[in-house]
Amino acid sequence: MNDFYLSAISPIDGRYHKSTLMLKNIFSEYGFLKFRVKIEIRWLQQLSFIPDITELPNFNDSINQVLNNIVNDFNYDDALEIKHIEKTTKHDIKAIEYFLKKKITCKVRDHDLIINFIHFACTSDDINNLAYACMIKKTIFEILIPYWKEILSVIKCLSYKFKNISMLSRTHGQPATPSTVGKIIINFYYRLKRQLIQLKNINILGKINGATGNYNAHIAAYKDIDWHKISQNFVTNLGLQWNPYTTQIEPHDYMSEIFSCIIRFNTILINFNQDIWGYITLNYFRQKVTDNEIGSSIMPHKINPINFENSEGNLGLSNAIMNYMILKLPISRWQRDLRDSTILRNVGVVFGYSFVAYDSLLLGLKKIEVNYENIQKDLYDKWQLLAEPIQTVMRRFGIPNSYEQLKHLTRRQVINKNNIHEYINTLEIPEFEKEKLKKIKPDNYIGCAISLVEELHK
Repeated sequence: MNDFYLSAISPIDGRYHKSTLMLKNIFSEYGFLKFRVKIEIRWLQQLSFIPDITELPNFNDSINQVLNNIVNDFNYDDALEIKHIEKTTKHDIKAIEYFLKKKITCKVRDHDLIINFIHFACTSDDINNLAYACMIKKTIFEILIPYWKEILSVIKCLSYKFKNISMLSRTHGQPATPSTVGKIIINFYYRLKRQLIQLKNINILGKINGATGNYNAHIAAYKDIDWHKISQNFVTNLGLQWNPYTTQIEPHDYMSEIFSCIIRFNTILINFNQDIWGYITLNYFRQKVTDNEIGSSIMPHKINPINFENSEGNLGLSNAIMNYMILKLPISRWQRDLRDSTILRNVGVVFGYSFVAYDSLLLGLKKIEVNYENIQKDLYDKWQLLAEPIQTVMRRFGIPNSYEQLKHLTRRQVINKNNIHEYINTLEIPEFEKEKLKKIKPDNYIGCAISLVEELHK
């Protein structure tokens, strides 16, 4: 770790920087500038295709290549130049406009016909909202969804690997009807998979319609152009869903929808982390030992479940910030206020904390193995669990007060196999039903747990 990471204030840029490297070219100031430069250039090119704008020639291949190179070759020196201009303008979008005018003037012979149409009829959020939409789309489909798929794949594989291992369940923290390790894990897989499906179906919106969303400046300059149609084509060509009705800003409702979905996914993972942590505490899971790693600074025997604790903590941080964004971003006073501007600059932060958490979870899952012996021992100490199937069969054959009889039996003495079988022998039910009940043991009283796991693996 070099001095930069050691001196970073935020841990996602310092201690955890390896988990967030992929975000630097998207949500850093450099990344944000690059995406905005791209939107400005694409809008300029769009204008050149409109026949009614006779003052701007239809760009030939040479000019388009120059413009495309400005986007494709954008580098840190370009970003620094924009920031230098911003020191004078005190306005980031205007700095980008001046940067592009200078760049095009240097590279295109007939630049006078072009530079006046840079940022034509645009308000700042016409550029910013589209840049953020592209940034979020890239992050979701190139980074977030692959992360989610990897987590789902690992959890699904573990569920199949452990599908036959019977385990004592706990409801309200108390011993309850047995299940299998695989079935308990596959429950989380199914919950998480639903969120992935929902995330993929959320539309990422964008707009480009001027200062208050009515194309006022556009119409003032070219009243016969169908700017509404131009806006739609431009936004959809960026791979986004067009939002035709806005104020000065795109209202960020889709961001709230996305963050709500991510929060649900993360919350399910918090639940998963907590359960795995608990099973490690019960010694149902062991953590693989690495000789050089230290669990405690004073207690040599300890192997702490740090990966699951780290994951839970970072998921909580990510969710906390997203919860604020969900409540704030759809609200803007009158036609707009600038609170969203500073808040949106933290979108990369919430993804960052989530990615740190995902890495910790995946690392933790590689370290755990089932402690089969301890799970079995815990099960065989709990023969009272069979009160449930016995009283249910008694109900079937019309024996009154079945529940109360089993309550009386199991709450007043230590229950073992002999107690259970002696009680079964006293029941007035067919002999073959008694034999079936006697074949039930704590480790095979698992219902359809195995087949339910197999069903999701088909």
